[in-house]
Amino acid sequence: MQTEINQARQPSWLRTIIIGRHPRRTLIRIVVIVVSCLLLRAFVVLPILVSGPSMLPTYSGGLNFVNRLAFLGHGPRRGDVVAIRLAGESIMFMKRVVGLPGETVTFSNGHLLVDGRPLEEPYVKFKCNWDFVPERSTLGDDEYYVVGDNRSMPHLDHTQGAAKRERIVGKILR
Repeated sequence: MQTEINQARQPSWLRTIIIGRHPRRTLIRIVVIVVSCLLLRAFVVLPILVSGPSMLPTYSGGLNFVNRLAFLGHGPRRGDVVAIRLAGESIMFMKRVVGLPGETVTFSNGHLLVDGRPLEEPYVKFKCNWDFVPERSTLGDDEYYVVGDNRSMPHLDHTQGAAKRERIVGKILR
């Protein structure tokens, strides 16, 4: 008789697995996790879908995440891969920062020159024959020069150039 009463009080194993032994605590945990995820998504981490060949072979496409808080203490640094907002939150470019504010950027015989000196770029695997001076080669106080890693395409087919700091959303998480 006593064992029948104990069995009647104990929840079923399925209910225990799904809800737990304390449903109120489980509900509070679920609410905290959902709110935390929504806040994280809204203010810290932004998922973006990458398509196109401009960042090959470093990024071949797929889902990546942008850290929106990466540049709170400092601005983007040379070599950072960043997300650049074009229109709204749904259209962005993923590019690498190669020129900093006040610098002059040019391409000569396939090499990137910053202030007349060649920049060492170990991430560029596909060599190019670019030879041009960008439209705005000298960057303003709040501008960064960005370009993709895949330089095998003609420079006219490549989206690149000066990006204002306000358009840089954050740093791509690796």
